[in-house]
Amino acid sequence: MEKFFKLKEHNTTVKTEIAAGITTFMAMAYILMVNAGMFSELGVVSYNAIYIATAISAVIGTLLIGLLSNLPLAQASGMGLNAFFVYTVCMGMGLTYANALTLVLLDGIVFILLTVTGLRKLIFDAIPKCVKTAIPVGIGLFIAFLGLQNAGLIVTNPSTAVSLASFNLLNGTATWATVMPLLVTVFAVILIAVLASKKVKGAVLWGIIGGSVLYYVLGFTIPGFYDGFVQSLSFNPLTAFGDFGSQAFGKVFTEGFDFSAYLAGHSMESLVILIITTALAFCMVDMFDTLGTLFGACSQGNLLDEDGNVPNMNRAMLADAIATTTGAICGTSTVTTFVESSAGIAEGGRTGLSSIVTAIAFFIAMFLSPIAALIPGNAIAAALIYVGVLMASGVSKIDWKEADFAVPAFLTLAIMPFAYNISYGIAFGLISYVFIKLFTGKTKEINAGTWVISVLFAMMFFLTH
Repeated sequence: MEKFFKLKEHNTTVKTEIAAGITTFMAMAYILMVNAGMFSELGVVSYNAIYIATAISAVIGTLLIGLLSNLPLAQASGMGLNAFFVYTVCMGMGLTYANALTLVLLDGIVFILLTVTGLRKLIFDAIPKCVKTAIPVGIGLFIAFLGLQNAGLIVTNPSTAVSLASFNLLNGTATWATVMPLLVTVFAVILIAVLASKKVKGAVLWGIIGGSVLYYVLGFTIPGFYDGFVQSLSFNPLTAFGDFGSQAFGKVFTEGFDFSAYLAGHSMESLVILIITTALAFCMVDMFDTLGTLFGACSQGNLLDEDGNVPNMNRAMLADAIATTTGAICGTSTVTTFVESSAGIAEGGRTGLSSIVTAIAFFIAMFLSPIAALIPGNAIAAALIYVGVLMASGVSKIDWKEADFAVPAFLTLAIMPFAYNISYGIAFGLISYVFIKLFTGKTKEINAGTWVISVLFAMMFFLTH
């Protein structure tokens, strides 16, 4: 281990790396439940199947980044990208679960080619800073909105589109059975915030567990809550593996290239533009997410080299791209480097050994799916809301005093939750940026790649929407 991971050179020990690896796992283990719960809403793949798919892709991605780059980072299905997959691509655009996996596979392959050839920088430079800055903020708002809806706190309203759920137990507009789950979500969000403010490791995971405990304790106050509960329990972990094999694994190859359902109501030209722009959106969000996490996490642990660059960055990006391809084959959305890796780095993690420990923890977690399946949706929704809070923090980096920066940034972050579509937000940000620069005489500031991507997104609106 000393020879491979160079522990002494990085001023760390095996004990420290193990502690850091476990800490990182605790900080990001929530993705197993959240991702599984989100995908199960599609109705074509079960919670168990995606739980295993998420765990396997996390194991492979985390092992790769540890072994290839020797960095204390971990990977799993990215928050935001999973929401884009489920709510935008499948529910919004009308592609099937398997069709969407094809786009993720394409994203992974393109990401590999861009990394190997060095073309990644061209696409990264093609996106103006105002849009880059706003993308994670918009995704954060989108995820928080999803969490509020999944919890039942935000409901549809014929007059105002959406409104707050009723808590009124006095006049009969609400009952304790409907209010109790809402209170569980509120409690879990507050618990996560309190634990995070006290620097408790794995605050999100503990918040989910705390919310789950409260949910089942309060269940005793609702008549009929536990009817049939015992009969529904299954503690055989192999059941989840069976679901994974039949519902998720390899679906990208067996069903993913069959777009007949989409073509029944759309033209071939529409499908081509949809595939190009959606795969591009997957790739861009994945790229920005990974680059931002790499720099942020490594700078926190003083892991940047003397030039301020991430050591072995190309290898880390390659690991991310291979993991995304693997995730598509397993049946889950884009795999990316998690910002929660910072928790392990804060604990002293400095090498890929801590990543190996995290990967082992995810492997063990694969056999705990029956326990994870007991987590109620309202507790998982709390995690979504809190992750949205974390991602929205980047709003402070937007220069609100400069209109040519603020307007594209605002449209990017606002359109995502309001239109229920991440790619639409990116599209509005890019297109508005181009027109503002064009009409203010700053055409030279528009990158050639920006023109190409903006035109593609404009075609998406006219041909697919």
